[in-house]
Amino acid sequence: MSNSSDSSQVPFAPHPVTAAEVIPGDLIALTPDDAERACWYVVTHTLPETPETIRVSLRPPLGGTDRDEVLGRDRRVISGCRRLDVGSVPRLVSDDLGAVEFREGDRVSSLRVVDPGADEVSYVRRWGVWHRDLDGGAGDDVLADAEVRGWGAAPVAGGGGEFVVRHHPRPEQVAAAGGPRRVVVTGLGAVTPLGVGVDELWRGLLDGRHGIRELDGEEFAELPVRVAGTVPVDPAELLPRQAARRMNRAAQFAVLAAREAWGDAGFVAGGTRESGLDPERVGVSLGAILGDASVLVGGDRKLRDKGPRGVSPLTTPMTVPSQAASQVSLDLHITGEARTVTAACASGTEAIGAAIDRIRYGRVDIALAGGAEAVVTPAIMASFAAMRALSTRGLADGSSPSRPFGRDRDGFVNGEGAGVLVLEAEEHAHARGARIYCEAAGWGLSADAHHMAAPDPSGAGVALAVRRAVRDAGGHVVDVVHVNAHATATVEGDLAEAGALRAVFGRRNVPVTAVKGHLGHLQGAAGGVEAVVTVLSLHHGVVPATVGVASELDDSIGLDVVTGTARELPGGGDLALSNSFGFGGHNAVLALRRVG
Repeated sequence: MSNSSDSSQVPFAPHPVTAAEVIPGDLIALTPDDAERACWYVVTHTLPETPETIRVSLRPPLGGTDRDEVLGRDRRVISGCRRLDVGSVPRLVSDDLGAVEFREGDRVSSLRVVDPGADEVSYVRRWGVWHRDLDGGAGDDVLADAEVRGWGAAPVAGGGGEFVVRHHPRPEQVAAAGGPRRVVVTGLGAVTPLGVGVDELWRGLLDGRHGIRELDGEEFAELPVRVAGTVPVDPAELLPRQAARRMNRAAQFAVLAAREAWGDAGFVAGGTRESGLDPERVGVSLGAILGDASVLVGGDRKLRDKGPRGVSPLTTPMTVPSQAASQVSLDLHITGEARTVTAACASGTEAIGAAIDRIRYGRVDIALAGGAEAVVTPAIMASFAAMRALSTRGLADGSSPSRPFGRDRDGFVNGEGAGVLVLEAEEHAHARGARIYCEAAGWGLSADAHHMAAPDPSGAGVALAVRRAVRDAGGHVVDVVHVNAHATATVEGDLAEAGALRAVFGRRNVPVTAVKGHLGHLQGAAGGVEAVVTVLSLHHGVVPATVGVASELDDSIGLDVVTGTARELPGGGDLALSNSFGFGGHNAVLALRRVG
């Protein structure tokens, strides 16, 4: 709502005049008190009523209905020293909100039309309540339907009130032909320090157990830190011997997790052809930092001990980080694509995001996406210890040495494993009657550009990735009901992430959990496994508790961290986020939406 002024450069200088002096276009207040509280009117018409009085027609300067006042000619009013074009001031009446059936996405605006400097106040209905800012952090700035209807019940300007209230129905949504496809999650697989399989993972999380163990191998004996999140079984024993010999440890994890996810999605064991799928329409997208660092180390040792003839010809193909994706492709006969994403500890999450886009835009219909890593080796452990990044706590007290957001946290615990999701175009999943866990709704990336190893303490890059993920999902910050945090249990990293989440969510209490107390930090596989956990939280409506902290949270965190026991997932929204951040400032956030 706007109007034009014939004297826009004239200073606003209220001063008393008589009613007989006002003419159409003048901006006046009827009393000094009205002028003090910014209650002004535009004179639209004047007419002598009697020799002693004059009838003045008034309209609020930002629009409204006219009102007449009969004033004595000598009556003092306050002139704002402004002339307005009467024709530019619209006639407006408030909508009757009592007769409106409110819908999600509706907007209601209120404008104090008597104040020339007023701004329109708008609330949008989402999740059954009205929000002033869908992407702000004012968690208490919401109204109920009854409160909004009360706006419309107030007297309108011209009838003794000062506001015009308008109802703006949500725009009709028309699906764009040939637009991006929705992507859903139809299968899950995991190999973690809590055991082999998604059931072992989920049960361990809900039971509050951790899978961090003492490293008792001779090669670890001299290390300052000798605990890690290791998978409790030898993956090679769960695979055909000949196939296992050609896979590094990370690839073995990946194949086991992919097979579980494949079967969980309702496909036939063996792969694409056995399932009646076109192998060219299926892809693989896995994240890894190194994959399996032990192969190269072992090859170097054999070279020193036995000479060139002692080095296996499989050393090079089993060393490359892309081995996991290649082996999953081979195992399930997937020919559409087999990609590997290397983005430090954000690798798994970024690989899932890349697969979402490949399906969205029709490159493939199905993708196995996640991460796999096996870097619990002496050199890697020694390097992390030299950086003072690892927790120096042992297992003597029975609790997890990894304590995300804990007051006494002192570093992360190195870990290994794999987590894989089956992502699928929604129409493809519906056509075959698949069970759908949730929608893989969006993802966001950013870079800190701050330091090779340390996070940006401001958390600005993390906050940017969070907002981008929510926006890519077609949502708003108010839609987020849960965050699975990266939270490695390093002092600086946890504070940076917490600060970023506070900046995004403000005063809203969004339940946050961190599973690295259960598992350790699975490096490039962390994003894949934590995405599996976030999908399960949406599917079961439960947020697992963060172990290792109990009630000893760092007061500086300032988040609603779920501790003690699991908590029911709140309503009033539909998005859950899975965060991953890596050395060098790699930030990746996955947005998942519950369905049904």
